[in-house]
Amino acid sequence: MKNATIKAGTKIGATLGGLVFLVFGIVPGFYFGGYGTLIMLQGLMGGTVEPTLFVRAAMVVGIVVGITCMAAVSIVVGGLLGTALGYVVSAPAALREKKAEVA
Repeated sequence: MKNATIKAGTKIGATLGGLVFLVFGIVPGFYFGGYGTLIMLQGLMGGTVEPTLFVRAAMVVGIVVGITCMAAVSIVVGGLLGTALGYVVSAPAALREKKAEVA
């Protein structure tokens, strides 16, 4: 029973993390991915960046990577918090079982 509670908490937390990403994470992922790519391209090209096909393709890849990273962080943090809450919820039942075994 304890193990099932923890697994359920993990799944619920990961689902909530995904929902939080959909509400609050897409725009920051888009922003940080694009900004990071632009800074990287400026460093590689040694100055201002012209809007060539390569630069545009690199920006798209950077934005996709930023959004993907933000999604992964949101889901993993949600899963960790759900697992922690699963342990907290199952702790009283585990203590009662240990007291019953001792007595």
